[in-house]
Amino acid sequence: MKRKIVAGLIIGVVMLSLFAAAVFKEEPVLNRAAGGADADIGIVDITGVITTGGSGGFGGDVSAGSQTVISQLQEARENPNIKAVVLHINSPGGSAAGSLEIGSEIKRLRQSGKKVVAYMGDIAASGAYWISCETDSIVANPATITGSIGVIMQTMDLQGLYDKLGIDTNVYKSGPHKDMGSASRDVTEEERAIFQSMIDDIYQQFVTVVANGRNMDVERVKELADGRIYTGRQALELGLVDELGDMHRAIQIAAELAGVDGEPSVVDLSPRTVWDELFGQLSAGGKFQLYRFKLPYFGLLLLPEKEAVF
Repeated sequence: MKRKIVAGLIIGVVMLSLFAAAVFKEEPVLNRAAGGADADIGIVDITGVITTGGSGGFGGDVSAGSQTVISQLQEARENPNIKAVVLHINSPGGSAAGSLEIGSEIKRLRQSGKKVVAYMGDIAASGAYWISCETDSIVANPATITGSIGVIMQTMDLQGLYDKLGIDTNVYKSGPHKDMGSASRDVTEEERAIFQSMIDDIYQQFVTVVANGRNMDVERVKELADGRIYTGRQALELGLVDELGDMHRAIQIAAELAGVDGEPSVVDLSPRTVWDELFGQLSAGGKFQLYRFKLPYFGLLLLPEKEAVF
């Protein structure tokens, strides 16, 4: 009897995993929750660690994939009824490449004549701040955590652990630097210089984006770009954001910049999953509220080997 119960539990977990994978696949649904196709302002949600590729997540592990965000920005660019976009940002940063891809698409959106405003929620740091600097205006909550202007890359040294476990590694490579960052040996001074040159190059790109976006002297940006974080109120005093406010204020600013008269209509451009449709309808019926997103912790971020992140 016990074996049957255990087998049933295992099968249940597997089925639940398969169901979750299908449910959380970001397949857009044509029906939008608010505003409709004639809305003036489009809302693009950037929640979680920024990555390349598509967005995803289950429970607390939520990512903002560059391709998912880009598709929403493209939709706004191609829709003549949408005059402006508000980026609702809750992200500690993430992939340097992913942040750059999103920033480039924001440039194209602005070049098409659309206005873009960034609203910073709980956190909009590092790569998320890079993205914010590509917009026409930045609105921050007074308690927002932002800044963290800088780049980091980490490698692991597991030689001590390998020795304790009796693990030896054999490496066959085509060139002296092909296994740079290997966890099974020390990093050479030459490799350290190579890694540092990469970090310095991406850092310079970051500083340039901030300087251009904030109309600030490069040297002044570098004084602020030592990796530290700021509150929204501190960021305003330092010129890193334009105004303190909430999401409603960000929408108002977007409407004003786009020349929209009266109260603007709003449409959520975020991809909607089957999960959203099912529980969104139940929530609308007053039965319960589902909170699908949980902000990743800001601080210790486990990084893949040799990936540069903001």
